[in-house]
Amino acid sequence: MADFLMPTLGADMTTGTLITWRKKVGDQVTKGEILAEIDTEKAAIEIESFHTGVIEQLLTKPGDTVAVGTVMAIIREEGTRSGQVEAEVEAQVKGERKEQPAAPPPPQPRPPAEGERVRISPAAKKLAAELGVDLSTVHGTGPDGAISLEDIERSTQTMGYRRETSGTEARPPIAQSPSPIASAADAAADKQARMRQTIAAAMTRSKREIPHYYLSTTIDMGTAMAWLTEDNLRRPVTDRLLVGVLLLKAVALALREVPELNAVWKGSDVIQSPDIHVGVAISLRGGGLVAPALHQTDRQPLGKLMKNFQDLVKRARAGALRGSELSDPTITVTSLGEQGVETVFGVIYPPQVALVGLGKLVERPWVVNGQVVARPLITASLSADHRVTDGHRGGLFLAALDRLLQEPGKL
Repeated sequence: MADFLMPTLGADMTTGTLITWRKKVGDQVTKGEILAEIDTEKAAIEIESFHTGVIEQLLTKPGDTVAVGTVMAIIREEGTRSGQVEAEVEAQVKGERKEQPAAPPPPQPRPPAEGERVRISPAAKKLAAELGVDLSTVHGTGPDGAISLEDIERSTQTMGYRRETSGTEARPPIAQSPSPIASAADAAADKQARMRQTIAAAMTRSKREIPHYYLSTTIDMGTAMAWLTEDNLRRPVTDRLLVGVLLLKAVALALREVPELNAVWKGSDVIQSPDIHVGVAISLRGGGLVAPALHQTDRQPLGKLMKNFQDLVKRARAGALRGSELSDPTITVTSLGEQGVETVFGVIYPPQVALVGLGKLVERPWVVNGQVVARPLITASLSADHRVTDGHRGGLFLAALDRLLQEPGKL
């Protein structure tokens, strides 16, 4: 018997809503096959099965919102009898009923008495103002009922709090039923607000918990751009490479030399990943962003990496990502070059330990063999977790990135 759980698709995810099952009871499913579609605060995600077998039970139905780690389905793996699965499931349920006492009702927030000052930390008060949280709806867990930063974050994640963006006054009720177009627009705006709140909570956690250090270097891209121009002349127009693919491949190969940066936190331990799955920050058309993984980035030839990168961007903006693409990144690369930004110092996305920022390709005076010439340059930055690495190792990573881009034919 194998449990199909609501997966965690990032440190900022606490719940997910089942949109649809792709399989029904009795269907065969193989490892890696899409089993369900889940709606998160960021996008609708296709979730793969991690087991091969037959669907024995579906424990949740479309529309259910369940917490991360909740058992959603039971898969009878090959070699397991149906009766054996039923006995195990029944025993599991009985055990849970016996061992799990009824959860007490959540404490209700106590509105402050007239004239009473709300007890709240300065940081929590600032975050509440940024997210538009009504403090009367928040239950404080600090000393004497004080509202903490964690209480504000918890309220935005578990209550789906909607931030008003059109002013501070409450909107009056509307008597007539909204039109389908208006309802769709409100739903989109509501989802966008929740996504921004989710991102805000994750970034707040990152800056609070992770001691960032920052490094940057300027890289001469003259050799790489000349090679890219020549290589693209030999390719069909539809197969030509973008400079961003060279940068992604170089980042992945540089991680082989400084593997400490290719790691994630698991509890109190930092685990180096044997695989390099570079997460690519992708802006969504409606606002917000996601950073899905290009699996095995270091092992992909440039042509294949280009096709996979284009496919990833297309599916991210269409809301057709897979669960593993959101759960597997071991480092993130973000680029704002298209917006004209020359230098990016990003915030690390937990549980990762590093983020690489890439700026705009610009032409500047540069000294080559003692002569000042115009060269295409790019600024590469590193944001890294000081608990895991230091400036010396971070500097070696950026040096490796520079060196690899001077030999583009070897990428």
